[in-house]
Amino acid sequence: MSLNDSSMIPVFAIEDIERAKTFYRDQLGLTVREDAKMPDSLVVELGSGGYLFLYKTGFKRGENTVASFLVDDVEATVRELRDRGITFEEYDLPGLKTENGVASLGDAGQTAWFKDSEGNTIAISTDIRQYLSKAA
Repeated sequence: MSLNDSSMIPVFAIEDIERAKTFYRDQLGLTVREDAKMPDSLVVELGSGGYLFLYKTGFKRGENTVASFLVDDVEATVRELRDRGITFEEYDLPGLKTENGVASLGDAGQTAWFKDSEGNTIAISTDIRQYLSKAA
């Protein structure tokens, strides 16, 4: 089997199962499933039929973006998540500056970043596939 024919899911390291379950279920509004066969993990369902796999570990998380939710309206999604208590990161880096938590990326749309309850950096982004099809 070739990797070209495979799918990929985001896998996030977590330290606290209950804290992560509360964050993903209550703050992000996603469906969280537990399985007795995998007691140190959670599956977070996404509306597109995809899912996130969360597993308990002591390994440290990096500061890089681990996944991006692709949305039609980044600013509206940021407002909705702020109403649920999510804090968005502010960046002022060469070639990347956020305003009110949102970075404008020209033709590639917008992106905003937040950290989950376990320190993983997650993005809310314009669907980059729209940009790629224009660039081709």
